[in-house]
Amino acid sequence: MNKSLLVHVLDDDSAVRDSLDRFLRSAGFNVRTHECARSFFDVYRPETTGCVLVDMRMPDATGAEVQDRIARTEETVPVIIITGHANIRMAVTAMKRGAVEFLEKPVDPQVLLDHVDKALKCREYELSEREKADAAQAKFGVLTPRERDVLKHLLVGRPNKIIARELGLSPRTVEIHRARVMEKTGAGSLPRLVRMALAAGMDPDAALMKQGTTQ
Repeated sequence: MNKSLLVHVLDDDSAVRDSLDRFLRSAGFNVRTHECARSFFDVYRPETTGCVLVDMRMPDATGAEVQDRIARTEETVPVIIITGHANIRMAVTAMKRGAVEFLEKPVDPQVLLDHVDKALKCREYELSEREKADAAQAKFGVLTPRERDVLKHLLVGRPNKIIARELGLSPRTVEIHRARVMEKTGAGSLPRLVRMALAAGMDPDAALMKQGTTQ
């Protein structure tokens, strides 16, 4: 797990902040504490954030308001709500808004650790998948329009002869384009090419249907 990702702790109680800071750091996490929502958002960077622990009641914002503001961005950063004033309705609302957990003070240290660990693993997986998608999209981005046409047919398993007929090319020309697709993407094999395309968010069937409507 990438423990370089920040765990942000928002709580206006200095004793609670210090306690959480010491505990999480002793477990090897990278922690930054904040006494209010304003100081948090002044430094908040989604790309370096693993999860956010936020108290439900603070002087300048509620935990729900912090959660909503985070949710309005394109990043799905995990939020864990911590409160000393819990009730079922509040917990249900927080979870419906996307909180990954709702914990009541005093928080059991091991329970907190387990939830932070789980949240960071989910966040790390999401960032890893995005990195793979960006890398795949960059590789596909260097293909020529004709190479992309051939690619779409390759991804649904069509042989060179069928692709040639569909695109009005000779099988030899399709073979050349296919080799260039493999070379430029560094796929090496058709299964690997398919995995890269899926990572890049490509839908081969939809792409072929769209192509057919424009021909």
